[in-house]
Amino acid sequence: MKVALLAGGFGTRLSEETSVRPKPMVEIGGRPIMWHIMKIYAHYGFKDFVILGGYKVDFIRNYFLNYRGHNCDFSIDLGSGDTEWHGWEGEDWRVTVLDTGLDSMTGGRVKRARHVLGHERFCLTYGDGLSNVDIPKVIAAHEAAGAWCTLTAVTQPGRYGALKIGDDNGVVEGFREKGPADGGLINGGFFVCEPEMIDLIDDDDTVLEAEPMDRLIERGKLGSYHHDGFWQSMDSLRDKHLLESQWRENPPWRVWA
Repeated sequence: MKVALLAGGFGTRLSEETSVRPKPMVEIGGRPIMWHIMKIYAHYGFKDFVILGGYKVDFIRNYFLNYRGHNCDFSIDLGSGDTEWHGWEGEDWRVTVLDTGLDSMTGGRVKRARHVLGHERFCLTYGDGLSNVDIPKVIAAHEAAGAWCTLTAVTQPGRYGALKIGDDNGVVEGFREKGPADGGLINGGFFVCEPEMIDLIDDDDTVLEAEPMDRLIERGKLGSYHHDGFWQSMDSLRDKHLLESQWRENPPWRVWA
């Protein structure tokens, strides 16, 4: 199953970092936050990644094209160009980097990736959120609900939108993106999607969290998995500093060995 990562936004609320790099490439513990997200998925066996780039997509391209050089010691003969790598183990990942448009919205980016995602189930998440969510459990909840899209519902007060979820079946009955804070459950990403969901996206200007979610709700096809463990987005410099401090101590999202 492929894993799509939304990585094309401008990240204006983290402009101290995003003036020079896309937000998913901002580092936590010396590695891009996107790398941490990919490690979470890879831990559960999902290693085929599709990065939905846009803003400063070349930064992402260059990182993965030169991944070994970024992450391994080496000796190089500057005359011949011969390189000897020291202690390289690498990652057994397949990474596809797409330019999904500078100004495309989240839904538009997913729609532009259809030729790569194909007509099979896929995972989808934001490029700036970390969690210790159990991905196979999200998939199991998705299958049990017969949903076209299942999101991970997390508890986070403040600046995020709230979800209304049915008591019995986990079906999402209401979706309010970035509404008034009420301390309820919010959309934490870590989606599982059927290809039918892409049909509900109109064009580049479609925000995934708006019309497509409403259409899924109308059809009773938006499911949820309630994750009550760790979840944290990196939406500001304060969030970055928090994640950095957690990484130095005992990072709660580090599910891999």
